[in-house]
Amino acid sequence: MIINGQHIRNALIDTFVWTRTTWVYHSLFWVLFYASLMYFEDQNQPVFFRSVIEFVNLFFYMVLVYFNIYFLVPNYLTGKRLWLYLTMLVLACLILTPLKLLVFFVCYNHSPEIQEAMVLNQRWYFSTLLLMGGASTVYSIIAEWKKQEKEQVELQNKTIESELRFLKTQINPHFLFNTLNSLYALTLKKSDDAPEVVLQLSEMMRYMLYDCNEPMVLLSKEVNYIENYLKLEQLRMKKNANIKFIAEGDISTQRVTPLLFIPFIENTFKHGASNQIKDIYIYITLGVVGEQIVFTCENNKPEVLPHFNSGKKSGGIGLVNVKRRLDLLYPEKNHLKISDSPDSYKVELTIDL
Repeated sequence: MIINGQHIRNALIDTFVWTRTTWVYHSLFWVLFYASLMYFEDQNQPVFFRSVIEFVNLFFYMVLVYFNIYFLVPNYLTGKRLWLYLTMLVLACLILTPLKLLVFFVCYNHSPEIQEAMVLNQRWYFSTLLLMGGASTVYSIIAEWKKQEKEQVELQNKTIESELRFLKTQINPHFLFNTLNSLYALTLKKSDDAPEVVLQLSEMMRYMLYDCNEPMVLLSKEVNYIENYLKLEQLRMKKNANIKFIAEGDISTQRVTPLLFIPFIENTFKHGASNQIKDIYIYITLGVVGEQIVFTCENNKPEVLPHFNSGKKSGGIGLVNVKRRLDLLYPEKNHLKISDSPDSYKVELTIDL
C-alpha cells in the first residue's frame, strides 16, 4: 500500500483545524459559563473571593466534563455497556462532590454558617455535577453524529470523484479506439487525407490530455473539440453526407464538464453513417439558451440495421458512461430525451446552469 504524502499532510491539517476550532468553542463556552457563575454568586462577597470560589466551581465542572467526554463516553457509552457507563458517571460525581465541598470548606473557614449550609445541600452539589455530566454526554453524542455525517459526505464525494475519473478513462480510450479505426481504414486505402487525420487527432488528444484533467472547461473549448471531431469524420465520409453543426449563445463564458457530448456524437456516426443510407444527414446543435445548455443531435438511419458481428455487443460503453456522469455531475439538473424511430435517431439534452 502506497501512502500519499499529500494526503497525510491534508489529514494533519484537517485534524489541526478541527482541534483548534473545537477548543475555541470550548474556551468561549467556559468563559461565558464562568461569567454566569459570577453573576449568580452572592454579590455581598468581595469580588476577588467570589472569583476564586467560582474558579474552583468551574474547575470541578471541567474535570467531570472532559473525563466524561474523553474517557467515559468513548470507552463505555457503546453497545450493551450503557448501564456500566451510567454507573461510572454517577460514581465520578460521587467522588468529585466531597472533594469540591472540601475545597469550599477551606475557603469558607471564616463562615461556619455557610459551611453548615453546604453540608445540608450536598445533594444540590451532586445534582449540579450530574446534570453537567449529562449535558456533556448529549454534546458528545451530537458532536460524534456531526463528525460521522461529515466523514460520510467526504467519503461520498471521494467515491463520486473516483467514479468520475474511472468513467472518464473509459470514455477517452473508447473515442480513441473509434478514431484509430478510421485512420487505419485511410492508411489501407493509402489516402492523402491520412496526414491531416493525424494532425486533427493530435490536436484532439492534446485537449483530452490537458484540458480534460480539469473538472470543468469553457464551453467554447468543447465546441472546438467537437468541430475537430466532425472534420475528422468528414474526411472518411462519402460526399453526399450532410453534416451540420451549429454553436450558438454565450459559449465563451459558460463552463461544462469535458467530453460530455462526444459519446452521443460518436453514437450518431456509428449508426447514422451507414453505407445503406443514400443521403446521410447528421444535425448537431450546442449552445446556451437562457439559463440552460441545450444539445441536440439527430441522424437518419437505415430501416434495417446490419446484422454482421451481431454476437458481439459493442458501442454501448460511451452512452452508459455519459448518462452516469450526468447523474453524478448534474443531479436533478439535466434532462435527457432519446427518440429512436425506424428511420431516425435523436438526442436532446438540457442542462440547467
